[in-house]
Amino acid sequence: MNRHDTIHTESADERLALMCKALGHPARVAILRHLHEIDGCVCGRIVEVLSLAQSTVSEHLRKLKLAGLVRGEVDGLSTCYCIDRDGLERLREMLSGLCPGAGVAAGPSCQDEAKTRGDAP
Repeated sequence: MNRHDTIHTESADERLALMCKALGHPARVAILRHLHEIDGCVCGRIVEVLSLAQSTVSEHLRKLKLAGLVRGEVDGLSTCYCIDRDGLERLREMLSGLCPGAGVAAGPSCQDEAKTRGDAP
């Protein structure tokens, strides 16, 4: 059985949904981009990059961490954040499993299928 033959459990679907929801805000995508660009951990400078309030950035980071896309480690009085590469790899694998043929040859369009069934205009 290959990885595409795996039956996805509800918890795997819930995990994928949580990760996608975490990426559903442009500020969180910007945070991930920034962490990827610096290729390391950052403590507090994310606020300067995004021009958002500290409390707002903290909430976005909390959601990214909860989704497993960011790691946060306490360093004295602050928390340093970096990309969770394992989490991003899990996300990539889950998305590949959701659409295993994506990027290969495109399948029939909805109109093509409707014509085949005989219900196209």
